[in-house]
Amino acid sequence: MAVTILVVLIIFSCIFGVIFTFLTTRNKERLALIENGADAKLFNSGKKYSFGQVILNIALLAIGIGVGVLVGALFHQGGLEEGVAFTSSVFIFGGIGLMVSFFLNRKLAEKEG
Repeated sequence: MAVTILVVLIIFSCIFGVIFTFLTTRNKERLALIENGADAKLFNSGKKYSFGQVILNIALLAIGIGVGVLVGALFHQGGLEEGVAFTSSVFIFGGIGLMVSFFLNRKLAEKEG
């Protein structure tokens, strides 16, 4: 029990440390650029995603994972080991869902602009 709690605390502290380091480093870089006279528009050069695109990505990923679980169950019924059947199917179909989402988002972006 104590080992489980310790592992969970270590995982969350590592995630917090990585995010904290990323954000503080990014802030220091931005302050240094501003002090040297760089334009503030430099920070807004990234592409903004709409709420609909994020929902589309999540929906297609969830559909892919659901199909992967179903196919994994079929593979398990067919005699494949349970861990291999479910893990491989979920990753394969989840990846296919994300790939479909990428191409749909690209097609929607071409229609808009």
